[in-house]
Amino acid sequence: MQNSAVIKKTHFDTVFDIVTTVLLVLALLIVLYPMYFVIIASVSDATSIASGKVILLPRNISFVGYQRIFQDARIWSGYKNSFIYTISSALIGVTLTSMAGYAFSRDDLYGRRVLLTIYLFTMYFGGGLVPTFLVVKSIGLMGSPLAVILMGSVSVYNIIIARSFFTSNIPKELYEAASIDGCGNGRFFIQIVVPLSKAILAVLALYYAVGQWNGYFNALIYLNKEAYFPLQLVLREILIGATGTISADITDVDAIQEMQRIAATIKYGVIVVASVPMLALYPFVQKYFVKGVMIGSVKG
Repeated sequence: MQNSAVIKKTHFDTVFDIVTTVLLVLALLIVLYPMYFVIIASVSDATSIASGKVILLPRNISFVGYQRIFQDARIWSGYKNSFIYTISSALIGVTLTSMAGYAFSRDDLYGRRVLLTIYLFTMYFGGGLVPTFLVVKSIGLMGSPLAVILMGSVSVYNIIIARSFFTSNIPKELYEAASIDGCGNGRFFIQIVVPLSKAILAVLALYYAVGQWNGYFNALIYLNKEAYFPLQLVLREILIGATGTISADITDVDAIQEMQRIAATIKYGVIVVASVPMLALYPFVQKYFVKGVMIGSVKG
């Protein structure tokens, strides 16, 4: 007969578990409630929102805000442009970041410390908006979607994460064994390193995609054609247009109040419309996200 050791919880352990559970539930509510409030506010009457009646359930449900948003033909052009910018920027970013991270993880890279110092310098000191604007203009990218794609495609922070991942998870002995069979750095990276690095590649793709999707400043500065505007800039124009119409074209008091209510509802609808694609993407990369972040940023 085998004796199985049974660990009994003490009174302190029980209290600790209860307190921890309560704190975690409160933290979850603090994170989820603002998202939930935006959703119910986007389909509620603005008067109810302003009076504080919308707390847990929507009041006087109305979809006029979404109707105003999706009736604007620019919204679909913005979605298309944002998807193009996001996918392009993520592909370029993951490719360049993984290559740079792998290169910095190699001990035989000539001048590695100097190059890494130069890269790190750019994390703390930048040229500023005016010099950057002049550079973009001088190379002929003003008004071109390439300006938006390229300027959001590489991050030194992500390169450091990738470098830490490769240093911790790709053994030097693996390359030595491959080099004996005549495998060079390029072939080793493509055929061996990349298949073993799905976690960090998924994390990098998510970082770049979210950054590009939520970004609007580069498009605001460097794009001058409405046909090239991403979704965030289109939604900004819609929101400004909804509030600007109130003072410019309408004089009737009742109409002004109605437009104010619609504008307030549009504000919440804009947040939902802009957030849904990224929220839908996250579950597909969640299993890689936690693993990649922990390995890439803690180790190395």
